[in-house]
Amino acid sequence: MKFHVKNSLIAFILAAQSMAGLPAQETAPATGVIRGTVTDAASGQILPGVTLVILDSNPVIGTAADDRGNFRLDRLPIGRYAVQASFIGYEPAVFKEIAVSSAKETFLEIPLKEQVNELGEVVVRPSVNKEAPLNRMATASARMLSVEEASRYAGGYDDPARLVSAFAGVAGSMNSNGIAIRGNSPQFLQWRMEGVEVPNPTHFTDLTGVGGGILTALSSQVLGNSDFFTGAFPAEYGNALSGVFDMQLRSGNSQKHEHAAQIGVAGVEAASEGPFRRGGQASYLFNYRYSSMALADGLFPDLLGNAAGMRYQDLSFKLNFPTRRAGTFSVWGIGIIDHFLQPVPKDTAEWINGKFEGMGDFRQTKAVGGIGHKIFIDNSTYLKSSLATSYTRNQLVLEEIYTDRSTFRIYDMRGANTNVIFDACLNRKFSAAHLNRTGINVTGLFYDVDYSAVRDGNEYPPQAMVNFAKKGGHSAMLSAYSQSSLRLAEKVTVNAGIHALYFALNGQWSVEPRAGVKWQAAPRHSFGVAYGLHSRRESLDYYFVETPQTGDRLVNKNLDFAKAHHLVLSYDWSVSENMHLKIEPYYQYLYRVPVAKDSLLSLINYQSFYVLFPLVNDGAGKNYGIDFTLERYLHNGYYYLLTASLFESRYRGGDGVWRDTRLNRNFLVNALGGKEWKLGKHGQNILGVNLRCSFQGGDRYIPVDEAASKAAQAVVYDHSRAYEAQLPVALISHFTVSCKIHKKALAHEIALKFVNVNGYREFGGYYYDYRNSEPVMYRSAVVIPNFYYKVEF
Repeated sequence: MKFHVKNSLIAFILAAQSMAGLPAQETAPATGVIRGTVTDAASGQILPGVTLVILDSNPVIGTAADDRGNFRLDRLPIGRYAVQASFIGYEPAVFKEIAVSSAKETFLEIPLKEQVNELGEVVVRPSVNKEAPLNRMATASARMLSVEEASRYAGGYDDPARLVSAFAGVAGSMNSNGIAIRGNSPQFLQWRMEGVEVPNPTHFTDLTGVGGGILTALSSQVLGNSDFFTGAFPAEYGNALSGVFDMQLRSGNSQKHEHAAQIGVAGVEAASEGPFRRGGQASYLFNYRYSSMALADGLFPDLLGNAAGMRYQDLSFKLNFPTRRAGTFSVWGIGIIDHFLQPVPKDTAEWINGKFEGMGDFRQTKAVGGIGHKIFIDNSTYLKSSLATSYTRNQLVLEEIYTDRSTFRIYDMRGANTNVIFDACLNRKFSAAHLNRTGINVTGLFYDVDYSAVRDGNEYPPQAMVNFAKKGGHSAMLSAYSQSSLRLAEKVTVNAGIHALYFALNGQWSVEPRAGVKWQAAPRHSFGVAYGLHSRRESLDYYFVETPQTGDRLVNKNLDFAKAHHLVLSYDWSVSENMHLKIEPYYQYLYRVPVAKDSLLSLINYQSFYVLFPLVNDGAGKNYGIDFTLERYLHNGYYYLLTASLFESRYRGGDGVWRDTRLNRNFLVNALGGKEWKLGKHGQNILGVNLRCSFQGGDRYIPVDEAASKAAQAVVYDHSRAYEAQLPVALISHFTVSCKIHKKALAHEIALKFVNVNGYREFGGYYYDYRNSEPVMYRSAVVIPNFYYKVEF
């Protein structure tokens, strides 16, 4: 491992030196542009005349928004800036860490909050809009995630799902980008895109564990700033139990064409954006990626493990069409094609258990797209609507090949799901003190599943497969919500609303109150409390399980929603202009959780993407703890983020016994930071080094009964001690080093990124070693390297 990292660093240094030696064709330093639009945060209406100033600039650099709310700051030296926006009757705001490049214009959407009190009654201190969520109705447990952070932070690998594992209360995995929030299952998280719920937009979804994938299908070239919620989220979000990842695609540059191309050991990527015609407002943006891990496996042998068999590609795009009177239309989409093949070594001496080897073939196709529309009805009201569809097709075939070359198919899982979604919301600002948002959602659910598997994978030879689900048809999900934000005074804000859900397949429904209060006790100190009742339906194929004992009866058709009460307290302290502390104690109680009757099995711990057995809503769970976040924003060339979580996560299975959950790590600690240096004659080249270390409780697992396993010549688990056993404390580290060379209207970047650089091995279960006649714990380490060159022009 050290050899691979050392050689990678040497290659990076040589490539960076070569780039730095590129001949300069101009003597003047390269410059960049910050431009954008200023709007009222509540109504979305443009704000002309707003003053925008680059803080700490000497002489002062500034401008004013024009009559369309647009502004532009030209000829800025390459680097990072803080932009302050101020306007009479509105609270001033500061936007930090704004990066300026020579090849791409930086676009900002600046929302300003109107003051409740009359002008002159109070002196308002500028707020720093670094981590504040885009959704202004969130009281606690919410954070805005910028695309720039996803590219810069070590361990993020340009993947938002991996990046958020650095946030307080969130546990990640090396073998998967599943997001486990406060001890909850990754499948309890809802993914949203452009305002509608979508399937998990990652490659190889659910292959390494339900709710996760391997890598995101969203490139940083197309992703816009997004919101991440970890509890007690606003009323507009339904069908989610642990959290919400509300992602946005940015619009393409409407004033100039910009392009990017990247090649690296993980594959190739190309992006382009610009106006459809000169002088128009309509724009396009697209990005395409193709990846084969064969090259990475050749350069870094033994690091990728089974991930070396991955091949994937994705395409994402957004078209934006503003009109004068009919509002703004957008067309967007994401397409994913995945293939994973796990071959069998020819030499049986390499077979892990000495008797048979598994051969897997996984294929996944996914497409999500939609049409969006936003129109202002008057100066205080807009209507936003979307018509979207998603399609997912999975195929998993798993066979066992024995030393005598006999072959048995033990899994044949095929399924397709199509959703058609209509979503609309009406946003109205009644006054500076009252904002209301009311909406509806109708989702048509179309399914076609065909699941077959052996009853007992330990039998030899395996029995014939049994079909557990073979159905096709349709159903529907309906939801509605209304929520208001009331500023009772300049220092007190109340957010309250209600969400309702109805599942047409079985007639189950839920009505869920949400509420939160935030008190700005002092200019730098605020307190908050938030509560929410949340619910979630299961994956559609869970409802169509049939068993050999029950014939064609759908044993899970009448499953109710799993539900959870969330209560969060919050304390925020702006320690300085560049440092922020947040502390959040929380309590969650889950109930009506699907479990297997008279069994320890619960969907809280479940990892497979399919269910082949009856479920009942008799389970429960509880999560409680405290999260700490200390963040120093990027200033004077360096930043850091320190997070810590202390928590307990317990569940009650179908046998009525309370146990630790599989994800009860008890504590999570993350230390993340980085440093940037300006190089070159004009200081326009940037060398960046970013590090991250995670220190967390080890994986919990069900131990084996060794005596029973040896007697059965197969793995036999000791269910009486389920999840009592825990691996030692895990230390996981990541690093990123990059060098960006800026020329006039051109930028070169070379970067080396390593995920799990110290090779931490995660728990992967047990297998029976027939050579030594004993059960053996399997642990695997996936180290993800990427060495790439990118050019922007």
